[in-house]
Amino acid sequence: MTQSRTIDVAALIEGRKLSRFNYVIICASVLITFLDGFDLLMLSHTAAYMADDIGLDKLQLGNIFSIGLFGMMLGGFFFGYLGDRIGRRPTIILSTSAFGLMTLLFVFADSYASLLVLRFLNGFALGAMLPLCWALNIEFVPKRYRASVITIIMVGFSLGGAVAGPLTVWIAPHYGWASVFALGGIATLLSSVLLFFTLPESVRFLVSKHKHPEAVARILKRLDPSIDVRPADRYFLADEVDIGDQPFRIGQLFIGRLKWITPMIWIGFGASSMAMYFLASWSPLVYQYAGFDRATASWVSSFASFSGAMAGLALMRLVDTRGPYAVMIYPLLSLPFLLVLGIGNLQGNAFIVLSLIGAIFVKGSHYGITSIAGIFYPSAIRGNGAGWAASMGKIGSIFGPLLGAYVLNSGMPVVKSFAVLALCPAVLGVCAYTVARIDRRSTMKAELLTTSEQ
Repeated sequence: MTQSRTIDVAALIEGRKLSRFNYVIICASVLITFLDGFDLLMLSHTAAYMADDIGLDKLQLGNIFSIGLFGMMLGGFFFGYLGDRIGRRPTIILSTSAFGLMTLLFVFADSYASLLVLRFLNGFALGAMLPLCWALNIEFVPKRYRASVITIIMVGFSLGGAVAGPLTVWIAPHYGWASVFALGGIATLLSSVLLFFTLPESVRFLVSKHKHPEAVARILKRLDPSIDVRPADRYFLADEVDIGDQPFRIGQLFIGRLKWITPMIWIGFGASSMAMYFLASWSPLVYQYAGFDRATASWVSSFASFSGAMAGLALMRLVDTRGPYAVMIYPLLSLPFLLVLGIGNLQGNAFIVLSLIGAIFVKGSHYGITSIAGIFYPSAIRGNGAGWAASMGKIGSIFGPLLGAYVLNSGMPVVKSFAVLALCPAVLGVCAYTVARIDRRSTMKAELLTTSEQ
């Protein structure tokens, strides 16, 4: 008779290095974020062509940008909940498929109203795809790699954004702006098929929900073929509170230290997203209004996206070793550049250089808050925790494009918007500091309890 054993899955994961299994999941997640970044910046770079073709003014473009973010906010709530009910894997595949279909349907858009509807549905489908990718990867890697892995995944976002500009400049003048959406939609639908064959379910999710022990054993063997698992084994997570399969309640996001950490992450994410999405949505047009041609505007915006990703990567080992305190670095560095841009009267190359540096630090800051958005929540509610953080961040995302639209439509010099944006990294820096303090205190308290018990 096979003896039943109780296995701590958290300890199994913590005691390992990253393996081929992890790299496959990371690569699949990078593909997803690449398509997300491509979609966001694709709309920004095709906006001028849409405006010429359909007849859209600046406020209408701002509404199209923002309604997609509103859809993403609602989709984040819905798919985050779904991801904690039916699992990460099916929800990510469903979200990717719907997102690809909605993107492809842009080919048939021929009016302001149709663009609004499609952009909302497109955003809704995209909602929690990124937070669930974060959750899935967080639940397969040791804590010492989490921030770095999440940042690597989000590099896909910047690479997608970097490709969107040059590709649009190359394709749209010859085949029309709709051809760019056709390419993005078809690529996303094909990627959903790839995800079906490569993406596993989160083993932490299954254990936290007390579901399918045979699937847990099978996934653990994929994670490491040398792991000794038997049919009679039972599994648990020693590093998490056991919430079980009870229905999600928002109050679960505020239990214990989360009472302060959750609102700080929401506010910081919102402030960072406001700055990030202002730059993502309006940078190409801001450069055009500042006197640069479309090609230069697209290339400069794409370079900022790529450089922001590299800056985020450079920071992440510090976040893994030093904790949330490291998230404060880039917001503080971005402040003087944004203030000089907003208050000064820079033109030409000086404007390009300083705006690039400011944008790189703003984008790097966003990688910082993204890397810690889901790590404080138990696996049973991590999809909701990360999904709600991203969705609350979308409130800032919605106001970012609208801010750009009203500044550009008011007759105020476009550079003044950078002075307003300086508030965003300032808020993020305060939130990161608060989270770091709370995390440090709770860690010290846990260490003292462990010492006293020994």
